[in-house]
Amino acid sequence: MTLSSARMDSHSPITVPVPLGDRAYDILVGRGLIESAGTRIAALGARAAAIVTDEHVGPLYASALTASLEAQGLRVCVITLPPGEATKSYASLEWVCDAVLAAKIERGDLVVALGGGVIGDLAGFAAAVVRRGVRFVQVPTSLLSQVDSSVGGKTGINSRHGKNLVGAFHQPSLVIADTALLDTLPLREMRAGYAEVVKYGLIDDARFFAWCEANWQGVFAGGHERDEAVAQSCRAKAAVVVRDEHENGDRALLNLGHTFGHALEKITAYDSARLVHGEGVAIGLALAFRFSASLGLCPMADAERVEAHLKAVGLPTRLSQVPGGCGTVDELLDAMAQDKKVKGGALTFILARGIGQSFIAPGIAADEVRRFLTGEISA
Repeated sequence: MTLSSARMDSHSPITVPVPLGDRAYDILVGRGLIESAGTRIAALGARAAAIVTDEHVGPLYASALTASLEAQGLRVCVITLPPGEATKSYASLEWVCDAVLAAKIERGDLVVALGGGVIGDLAGFAAAVVRRGVRFVQVPTSLLSQVDSSVGGKTGINSRHGKNLVGAFHQPSLVIADTALLDTLPLREMRAGYAEVVKYGLIDDARFFAWCEANWQGVFAGGHERDEAVAQSCRAKAAVVVRDEHENGDRALLNLGHTFGHALEKITAYDSARLVHGEGVAIGLALAFRFSASLGLCPMADAERVEAHLKAVGLPTRLSQVPGGCGTVDELLDAMAQDKKVKGGALTFILARGIGQSFIAPGIAADEVRRFLTGEISA
């Protein structure tokens, strides 16, 4: 199966357009793109840029990105934060906003998010609110952020009430996904990001899921399969975002596995030593398919196939695999009650009739969820 014909030659990036009218932008996917990032970003017309990064990514790539921008005449400052999910906080948002203002970044200038999903979400939210809106560019450095969080304009921080509950929709002006940056990513983080790649096949593209089953090792090894997987994931997300930019309908499908996954993240107090986002999503995907099968919606064989692929990659698929425990059924239900898809107090899940056949299922009875989780916790 050939996923892309958009690359003109082996050195040019794959371009994935996101056609949102006056907020349209391109996603560029390929190896070595950070070296030419300055030229591409300068073409947006800014005079200055604030690079927001973290203490893990900054030492690896901030100097190269700064040099590339300065070579195009941009004034650059670098804002560095601690790594990890705990950085998506009110305190960090205040700190970044003040740093951007101190750097005299104007509305016509840019905030550049250089990092994974945490940095992208935080920097994007800061860009959305500083001066009531500054343009920003995503330079995602993790697989998860390249295929998911850098695309679509969702920005935000976490609250003590749950994940991503405070934020804004603010589309980037450009996304530069340099897949060579993933060469330095720890295996655990590659696996975590891959859960989001698999998700796109499970939502509405059974052929892509089959492609993943056949090609996942190439994605991890860094061959052309990696570029193709990132580009196809971005195409899938972009198509949904164009149909439903503000998550009033179909965009909720992108949360397949996330109702369970976000609840697990909250229960583990966003402690990445115990659970990172993609691991929560992997367990959530497996749970969503097993829950669908338990409701008679989905063949059990499909649920087993999903679990088998996630396990082959090295991802967790069971509640018993959450280090330190997953909490009680009541704690899981309480965490789910803060999910963004809750309406009128009723739980909404993304369920499936099969691989590539996901759908929005509002008003799932709490008793059904309790019965299912009771069985899963004791499994």
